[in-house]
Amino acid sequence: MPTMHEIDYEILGDDMQFVKIELDPSEAVVGEAGAMMYLEDGIALQTIFGDGSQQQGGFMTSLLGAGKRLLTGESLFMTVFQNQGQGKKKAAFAAPYPGKIVALHLKELGGQLLAQKDSFLVAAKGVSLGIAFTRRFGAGLFGGEGFILQKLDGDGWCFLHAGGTLEERVLAPGETLRVDTGCIVAMQPTVDYDIQLAGGVKTVLFGGEGLFFAILRGPGRVWLQSLPFSRLASRIFAAAPQTGRGGREQGSILGGLGNLLDGDGR
Repeated sequence: MPTMHEIDYEILGDDMQFVKIELDPSEAVVGEAGAMMYLEDGIALQTIFGDGSQQQGGFMTSLLGAGKRLLTGESLFMTVFQNQGQGKKKAAFAAPYPGKIVALHLKELGGQLLAQKDSFLVAAKGVSLGIAFTRRFGAGLFGGEGFILQKLDGDGWCFLHAGGTLEERVLAPGETLRVDTGCIVAMQPTVDYDIQLAGGVKTVLFGGEGLFFAILRGPGRVWLQSLPFSRLASRIFAAAPQTGRGGREQGSILGGLGNLLDGDGR
């Protein structure tokens, strides 16, 4: 028997997208307050501990849910947006930076999904947001952004945001894919996840890429983004006047050495 609220939605826009969700009376969604774009009259806001799965539990249950979000670097609180009026009402939630919004139905994905901590936007009330540690210690030690993933449980709709362009890949059993750790949006828990050094010393020093790749091994579906926010932010910072010249080598160790030699390292 479904436990999530069934919702209707529409994704609008091209590079700066937002999702418009239609709520029947008493239906609700849960998400970050900062993602809200607009609410029609009749939709009420309520701040809760943790995530949308805690509405039937007590204070300690809610507190545990809040602790899960704290471990992923997110806020302790989330906001429930519920239609308390008469008739259908609409709420809209916007992506934080250029990219694509993808709607995923957890029931069709086996009831669980692993996602980057920055990709979650909004979900039907009742979807549980937990944490999922990587299976191998090496991934946690070197994975950076991929160290802690959010685990979404339930059988309802959730909406994730991908920076830049979104690509979905279906990996066959045993098929592998090397991915920059920041470019992972989400994956099914059947996909094995590990970390590998990105080439030799020359590649590390002069390649302009990160030191490690994520190795994804099927079977399962994987969602990838072309422009993770960390990459966008680092490019903007490198090109800012106060940081000196921005160049392609800024992402490598060579760029850092160049700044030190030029007297820019502070």
